[in-house]
Amino acid sequence: MTAMPSERTRLVELSSEDFRARLREALGLYVAAMNYPPGTAEQRAPMWLTHALREGWRCVAALDGTGRMTGIAYGYRGSPGQWWHEQVRRGLAEAGDVDASRWLEDYYELTEIHVHPENQARGIGEDLLRMLMDGVPHRHVLLSTPEGPTRAWKLYRRLGFTDVLRNYHFVGDPRPFAILGRTLPLD
Repeated sequence: MTAMPSERTRLVELSSEDFRARLREALGLYVAAMNYPPGTAEQRAPMWLTHALREGWRCVAALDGTGRMTGIAYGYRGSPGQWWHEQVRRGLAEAGDVDASRWLEDYYELTEIHVHPENQARGIGEDLLRMLMDGVPHRHVLLSTPEGPTRAWKLYRRLGFTDVLRNYHFVGDPRPFAILGRTLPLD
């Protein structure tokens, strides 16, 4: 499946084999987009490879006219026993929001979505998100994002994502995160 978000960018769905072959490039994009320190890519590589084995895993990439990756998004079916699921479940329990736990019953975890900084604010992130969510057979989509005013926040709000849990601290990360969700399909 290929879509055209702009004249110079094309979206492609990556197979797990394509993803593995382009992992170094994808992680480089991730480090640049998140402004993470050098070495982060090597730490994340095994986790990203493991994610590609999960039920319902899908990945889409934005490629420029030369075939260079300018954006990436992937996710999979969220399930009990997965690290992120258990972290969010714990956060919801600690917040005492019993109703919010309904989000964890049937959801797709939007695990990663990143656009290289030099390509941001061109609609690529929204195009990636829409293509990734197209046809996802779950009731909800959930994601986590660092708290604070960012382009990502504007995108998520514009697409109807609402607060599930705010100012949550994942184990091992000092930054506060928001867990956002919305029903599927996207409009």
